[in-house]
Amino acid sequence: MGDHKEHGINIDPAFVRALAELLDDTQLSEIEVEDGERKVRVARTLTAAAAPVAFAPPPVAAPVAAAPAAAAPAAVAAPAADSFADAVKSPMVGTVYLAAEPGAPNFASVGSAVKEGDTILIIEAMKVMNPITAPTSGTLKAVHVENSQPVEYDQPLFTIG
Repeated sequence: MGDHKEHGINIDPAFVRALAELLDDTQLSEIEVEDGERKVRVARTLTAAAAPVAFAPPPVAAPVAAAPAAAAPAAVAAPAADSFADAVKSPMVGTVYLAAEPGAPNFASVGSAVKEGDTILIIEAMKVMNPITAPTSGTLKAVHVENSQPVEYDQPLFTIG
């Protein structure tokens, strides 16, 4: 099957197939190879990877209030919005880590006393670990995110009371 000439360069179909197999083997979405004036780029679209991009709202501790929710649904929606009014919000987009490393204890847990400046969690953004600290001293009332969860800018992270 030899080389095919397309737009002035020689294209080796076996080489392109080998690159495509390499994409499958390594779970990459694209690969580009340059050899002199010849440049080959093989890419695939990932439909399954798009699902993690959609972020669900942070979990709300409402399972206990399930019975009153049936009686007054409007009354339950208002406290959920108010519960984040004094929450510390994310200053950036990234991934939340509640501990310094896997297997280590969390920086803080609900009910623990924290001092102003204590690290509560870390947000990784572009391979940089950014400590998120307590703006005031008090008791950690709630953590609104889970470990390894992606977060958006201005998303509630935790509440100190």
